[in-house]
Amino acid sequence: MIRFIFVALFLFLYLILGIPVYLILRLVCKINKKAGDYASLRLVQWAFRVILKISGTEITVIGEENVPDEAVLFVGNHRSYFDILLTYSRCKHLTGYVAKKEMLKYPLLRDWMKALHCLFLDRDNVREGLKTILQAIDYVKEGISICIFPEGTRNTGEELSLLPFKGGALKIAEKSGCAIIPLSLNNTIEIFEAHLPRIKKTHVIIEYGAPIYPKDLDRETRKHLDTYVSDIIRETIRKNAALV
Repeated sequence: MIRFIFVALFLFLYLILGIPVYLILRLVCKINKKAGDYASLRLVQWAFRVILKISGTEITVIGEENVPDEAVLFVGNHRSYFDILLTYSRCKHLTGYVAKKEMLKYPLLRDWMKALHCLFLDRDNVREGLKTILQAIDYVKEGISICIFPEGTRNTGEELSLLPFKGGALKIAEKSGCAIIPLSLNNTIEIFEAHLPRIKKTHVIIEYGAPIYPKDLDRETRKHLDTYVSDIIRETIRKNAALV
């Protein structure tokens, strides 16, 4: 329970004390957008690393060299809120996450998310969902990577299971021409969600798969791209279960 209290306190202080910093960074963006965006990225990454340190999270990373030095679409399994902290803290370049629109209800947090190129998906409105995907495609074309969890929600089922992927998410790579990087996460639910409200010292595995360029795949594989990618992630989390 002590870890939870320290994490909550740190997050609260960061959001409150960070208000003037946020405003300064917005001014910097008006003068030099790239410099302001990268300053925002590094600051949030620092905060996420502090939270992971407080949480006692031990991280084993595999295959990070697979991520090319270009905008990509990260596609991962999703079992914990900590998935965002774990993966975003490792992004070398500007990266926006696709989040559920309900996150817009949280002031300060939503402002930081918008500043970091995050997109807010309305899962109940097809037209609005399409607009979000089109915006993500534009971001990738501008050199900003996108991370999405195509299961659509956190999977609270069996550890090595995956919910069906929402295939529309992979259109971001198909339409922009960028690589898909399969992102496989093991044991992240054990940090927090498996025993609310305690935060528990946990060993997690993150594996970055080899880049997948949809244009290089045969027609049949492209037709079932969501299944192809989800199968890679499923096989990887099963392989890495022995490492936890």
